[in-house]
Amino acid sequence: MGIFDDAVPGGSISKPIMIALGALLVGKLLGGKGASEEDQPAPQNPQANAGANDGGLLGNLGGLAGSLGGLGGLGGLLGKLAEAGQGSVADSWVKPGQNEPIAPGNLESALGSQTISDLARQAGISEQELLAQLSRVLPGVVDKLTPQGQLPSQAQIAAMLRS
Repeated sequence: MGIFDDAVPGGSISKPIMIALGALLVGKLLGGKGASEEDQPAPQNPQANAGANDGGLLGNLGGLAGSLGGLGGLGGLLGKLAEAGQGSVADSWVKPGQNEPIAPGNLESALGSQTISDLARQAGISEQELLAQLSRVLPGVVDKLTPQGQLPSQAQIAAMLRS
């Protein structure tokens, strides 16, 4: 698969989990629907949407996603983990050094069962399998995506997931 092969124990991420990661990290599901997006004012700058084919509006808001909370993408994911009391765990993935593990149950409570069932359906695997694999690969993947402890934009994440 490329860039993420050394991000996980065992050395590779299955295709269903790559699909789920793409949905999670590029915000195709998280914040892709629901009230949080409609609440945001549309940008007044027409250039802002030029060339954003990956996530549309979300693609341009990549860096803002964390501060706006719940818009989706990596920032939204880290925000949801923090809200669920997993902030220090998520921080360990972003910052250099050892990645703390996350239990599948903690991941489910952070993301919400609706998101988990949507991801599992999209990936074509059971919710239990999704949680077991995601909790195993997410720390290494987030670590890989944040080499200097900085959150990449949605477009950068999308490009890495495609490579």
